[in-house]
Amino acid sequence: MKKSLCLFMLTLSALLLQGCIHKVVTTPVKVAYKTTKGVVKGTAKAINALTDDDEEENNKKKKDKD
Repeated sequence: MKKSLCLFMLTLSALLLQGCIHKVVTTPVKVAYKTTKGVVKGTAKAINALTDDDEEENNKKKKDKD
């Protein structure tokens, strides 16, 4: 009786703690993902802004040569 109760409590504790561990692990990962996503989008916009200007200047030069 005592062994079966101990085994049952051990199993129950493991199942209950599994939910806590999942929450502890996924929350920082979500925050890091959202932060990184914002930084990457900002960098991409900055690069596009710089390259768009260069492309417009190159197109104007090509038109002037023709």
